[in-house]
Amino acid sequence: MATDAPWQAIALRKQAQRQSRIPSAWLLKTPPLTSTLDVRFIPGTSGILDSHELFITENYDATSLADAIRSHQLTAEEVTIAFCKRAAIAQQVCNCLTEIFFDKAIERARLLDKEYERTGKTLGPLHGVPVSLKDSFNVVGFDSSIGIASLTGKPAKENALLVDILLEQGAVLYCKTNIPQTLMALDSDNNVFGRVLNPRNKLATAGGSSGGEGALVAMRGSVLGVGTDVGGSIRIPAMCGGLYGIKPSAERIPYVGQENGSRKGASNIGLPASAGPIAVSLRDCELFLKTVSDARPWERDPSLAYGLWSEQGSIERQPLLGVIRQDGVITPLPPVSKALDETVKSLRNSGLEVIEIDAPAFKKCQSLANKFFGIDGGNHMFDLLEATKEPLTTWLSTRLRRGTPISLDRLVDIHAQKVELETEMLKVWRDPRTGRQIDAFICPVAPHPVPPIDRWNGVSYTSSFVLLDYPAGTLPVRDFSEEDLNCVLSNSKPLGSWDKINRELWDEKTVDRRIYLNTTLSVQVVAPKLQERRLYQAMSLIDSILQMKSIGRAKL
Repeated sequence: MATDAPWQAIALRKQAQRQSRIPSAWLLKTPPLTSTLDVRFIPGTSGILDSHELFITENYDATSLADAIRSHQLTAEEVTIAFCKRAAIAQQVCNCLTEIFFDKAIERARLLDKEYERTGKTLGPLHGVPVSLKDSFNVVGFDSSIGIASLTGKPAKENALLVDILLEQGAVLYCKTNIPQTLMALDSDNNVFGRVLNPRNKLATAGGSSGGEGALVAMRGSVLGVGTDVGGSIRIPAMCGGLYGIKPSAERIPYVGQENGSRKGASNIGLPASAGPIAVSLRDCELFLKTVSDARPWERDPSLAYGLWSEQGSIERQPLLGVIRQDGVITPLPPVSKALDETVKSLRNSGLEVIEIDAPAFKKCQSLANKFFGIDGGNHMFDLLEATKEPLTTWLSTRLRRGTPISLDRLVDIHAQKVELETEMLKVWRDPRTGRQIDAFICPVAPHPVPPIDRWNGVSYTSSFVLLDYPAGTLPVRDFSEEDLNCVLSNSKPLGSWDKINRELWDEKTVDRRIYLNTTLSVQVVAPKLQERRLYQAMSLIDSILQMKSIGRAKL
C-alpha cells in the first residue's frame, strides 16, 4: 500500500486544530451553496450575530471604533466578540484564517475594559480595536507556518516587534490570515490550509500574498488588517477586495520577527518587504501608520529610519499630481484605462492640476526586480518543502524550481543597476516645464481588472515601487459595471509576451468578461521614498473627490 507523504497528515491535523478553535455556536447551520458567488451577505442572515453585533461590524471603521470605545459608547469586549464571530463566519465561507485565538482576544478585551474603568485612561490610540495579522507575523504561542507543513507545530517564542507595538498601543489581536505557498503567488493557495476565496465573487482571485487578510477585511470580519508587500502583496489583495491598502517604504514599519521561508538576512541583499495596512477606510490606514510611527520603532529596530508621522512629508501648497498611464511592458486593458481616465478627469474638474508623466525608465523596473527574486536559488524554501515531501501547488509547479544562488559579482552588478535606475526615476518627481515638485502620481494597480482564480498576469505595476522603495497605495474608484463589458480592445501589436497574455483576459474566446462584475476598479497612488504622510494626503484628496463623484452618481 502506498504511504501518504508526511505533509498530508500534518495538513489534516492543522485544519482540525483551526476548526476546533471556532465555538460550536458560531458554526453555520447551512453552508452557502457552491453556486453562491457573493457571500458578503451571510453574516447578516446567519443568526450568529445579533442586531447590535451586526451594527458594530457593518457601520464602524477602526477609527470610529476607537472613538466609540474611548467615549464609552462601546466596550472593547462587545466589539471583540462581534468581530470574532464575523471572522469565524468569514473563515467558513472564504477559508481566510490560519491561526485563531478568539478566546485570548476576548480575555484581553475584558482586561482593557477593566483597566479603562479603573484608570480612566486608554492604553493607546488602538485601545480595544480588533486588528488581524497576516500569518507571517510571529505571535507568541502560535505557528507562523506560512502554509508550509514543515513549519507547523513550532509556535513562536517571541512576538514580532510590530505585534508588540500594536499590543502596547491597545490593539486586540484575534487571528492570523491565509497566504499562498512560498508567499510567491498572486493567488492565496497552499497545501496546509487550502485556497482563499474572494467574498465578492468566489470565481475571482482574492489576490496574494496577503490574500486572507484582504478577504477577511472584505467580509468585514476585520476592519484593519496588517499585511506585507514585496511585489504587490498588500496592494493587490486590497484591489481584489475593493479596499484601501498602503505599502510604506521598507524603512518605515517594523518587519522583523516574521517567517517568510527564507534564510535570515536574505532580504538585506534582495528586495526588502514592507509591512502595512489593509483597511475599510483610508483614515484607518493613517491611524495605523501614525500609531506605529509615533511609537518610535526605530529605537528598537536598527533597520528603520527615524520619522514621526508629522515629519513624513506633506503637501503644503496647491497640489501637483501626475499620471503614468502605462509602464511600457503591459498595456492596461480598456476598463482599467477607463477608470484611470475617469479619475484624472474628476481631479481636473475639481480644479487640481494633473500632468502627464513620461517615464521611460519605468519600463526597466520589472525586469530588474525579477533579478532580485530568488537570488538564493529558492533552495531554503525547497528544503522546507522536501522535509515533508510536500509538492508545490499547481500554479507554482510550472514556475518555481531549485536554482543556483547568484554569484557575488552578479549581485553587485544588479545592485549597481538598481542605483542607476533609482537615480533615473528621480526625474519623474519634477514637472519638466516648471521644475515644480510633483507630490504624487497615479497609475494602475494592475493592467487588468480583478481576474479569475490563478489568472493574475504580472506584477510590473506593483513590484516596480518595491524596487524603487516608493510608498504606494490602492484606492478604489468604483465597481465594474455592465457598461464596462462593452469596452473595445485595441488591435495594436502586443508589446511583448506579458502584454499578449494580458490581452487574453479581455478576449471573449478565453475568458467570460462577466466574471469582472461585482469586482472593483482601483487606481494606485505613489509618492516619493519615505514620504508616507504625503502619500496619505494625496490619497485622501483623491478619495474625497471620487467619493463626491460617487454620491453624484447615486443621486442620478
